[in-house]
Amino acid sequence: MAFQVSPGVLVQEKDLTNVIPAVATSIGAIAGQFAQGPVDEIIAISSENELVETFGKPDSNTFEYFFSAANFLQYSNALRVVRATTTGLLNATSNGSGVLVKNNTDYSQNYSTGQGSVGQWAAKTAGAWGNNLKVSVCPSATAYEETSKTTVSSTNNDVGDTSLDLTSATGFSIGDIVNFGESDGSEYRITNISSNTITFVRHPSGVGGLNNTVMAGASVRRRWRYYDQFDAAPGTSTYVSDRSGSGDELHVVVIDEDGAISGTPGTVLERYSAVSKAADAKTPEGNTNYYPDVIFNQSSYIYWMDHNSSGTNWGNNASGTTFTSVTTVSDESLSGGADGSAATVAQIKTAYDKFNDAETVDVNLIIGGPSASTVHIDNLITIAENRKDAVAFVSPLRTDVVGIASSTTQTTNVKATFDGVRSSSYVVFDSGYKYMYDRYNDVFRFVPLNGDVAGLAARTDTIADSWFSPAGFNRGIIKGVVKLSYNPTKAERDILYRARINPVATFPGQGTVLFGDKTGLSKPSAFDRINVRRLFIVLEKAISTASKFQLFEFNDEFTRAQFRNLVEPFLRDVQGRRGITDFAVVCDETNNTGDVIDRNEFKADIFVKPNRSINFINLQFVATRTGVSFEEVVG
Repeated sequence: MAFQVSPGVLVQEKDLTNVIPAVATSIGAIAGQFAQGPVDEIIAISSENELVETFGKPDSNTFEYFFSAANFLQYSNALRVVRATTTGLLNATSNGSGVLVKNNTDYSQNYSTGQGSVGQWAAKTAGAWGNNLKVSVCPSATAYEETSKTTVSSTNNDVGDTSLDLTSATGFSIGDIVNFGESDGSEYRITNISSNTITFVRHPSGVGGLNNTVMAGASVRRRWRYYDQFDAAPGTSTYVSDRSGSGDELHVVVIDEDGAISGTPGTVLERYSAVSKAADAKTPEGNTNYYPDVIFNQSSYIYWMDHNSSGTNWGNNASGTTFTSVTTVSDESLSGGADGSAATVAQIKTAYDKFNDAETVDVNLIIGGPSASTVHIDNLITIAENRKDAVAFVSPLRTDVVGIASSTTQTTNVKATFDGVRSSSYVVFDSGYKYMYDRYNDVFRFVPLNGDVAGLAARTDTIADSWFSPAGFNRGIIKGVVKLSYNPTKAERDILYRARINPVATFPGQGTVLFGDKTGLSKPSAFDRINVRRLFIVLEKAISTASKFQLFEFNDEFTRAQFRNLVEPFLRDVQGRRGITDFAVVCDETNNTGDVIDRNEFKADIFVKPNRSINFINLQFVATRTGVSFEEVVG
């Protein structure tokens, strides 16, 4: 309390309301190869639809990673995904050379000022998907519309005709919308230009020829193909006009040229109206209107990479600037995008390393996806052990169980794989792959089960608590199973369970079930069960988070009593929710001795008795003679 040097009233507050906070236990994490999406960046995903929108649909190279993630999302709505960098991975670009722009941060640091040298545009994320994109830019009123560009030179242009001759076809482009002076305003889209002869179809229907007879000498009006997507031609914005500039506006359209993105070739995906060439331009609402910035902030498909080389002063500030009018439309089809080669174990490890820091990245259930080798499994265990607040879930190698006819051989393969993995309570092994329907490609595929097993753990948090076992008929039902690649028998399950492997088995009329709850710890311990390991993760994470508020306080009885009063109610609550059977908190002068205090340390010993899940049930049925009393035989 501060000292007062004259009479007065000093009001102070002391906050003694600290409690142990709730901590996340159900956030999944996966890294892998995907068809699109940001690279080397953690992205939060809450649904399968969002997974598709961000990382694209599965294909023959990515389906194991995709469905491991999607299967987890059947049980939970919190997943963190990292797309791995693979050899040869490239974004599609205007000049077709391709370039790897990993994510928005990479773009801002290395490409946002036009230093990419790949043309005007690049696909927003890497992959062959970007080769479907086309970007059309209308940079001026002239490019938007020319009312009397030329005249018709051919005669006998009758109703239904689909071609005619012009005095000059210079300045026309395939896709332009034309009118031949017809009073009813009929419009046609040019489909081919050969010398001064144009071929066309009706617009917007795309079928049929002339609606009327067209006379030689008729005036021809030309419009930009996408003119009807906008209210007016680009001109000069109010912001630039007020600063004595001119000609800054342009329109931008992003098109699915080949139809692989939307399903329909030529679909307009995005349009940007009256954006500005002025670097400091603002909308009437005060938002930036500089077209590279607008594209960066709003587009889901493209990055700006450079200005049109025919333009002058583009990117200058508005004051007194005349932005040279480019009179032709810029149509650029993107190409050069590539998916790259299959991800290596090292590349997958680099992606998973994004989850290493427990202080900045909150994840709890690390999904292994497909395992190319036991090195991958060991990498995941290292991450989980370093974090100490997460568990890795892994499946055997695909070659262990898929395409193997003999279940005896499958058992031997699976056991051999996991026998080569070190002991740890921070990993959970399952027994194989499930056969499931891929609705995106209308095929059935074998997918590793670790996404489902991690999902069961997340679902257990929702319907019970983290310290309940995710296995069995109450909480361990696997979804979306057509069949298992390996359905172990009772004898085979015995072999697997002794080897730390949790069997997944199908029971007629009861479904496919996770039929074990062991961790990968080889020595007998309470921590060889999933529920105990996750119980301690919850306790350690919650109590350590609350303990941070003891830092820089005095190590005296008052602080120690505060800590005990903080922890004991929390443990009583866990006990009441069946997580532990008993506990004790020691935080006093017995473990905070003078030496401890002099080293600026604070110690607390927390003893808990975890609850154990039932793994073995013994039922004894006794037949007795009619005249025997039950009291005589029960004893």
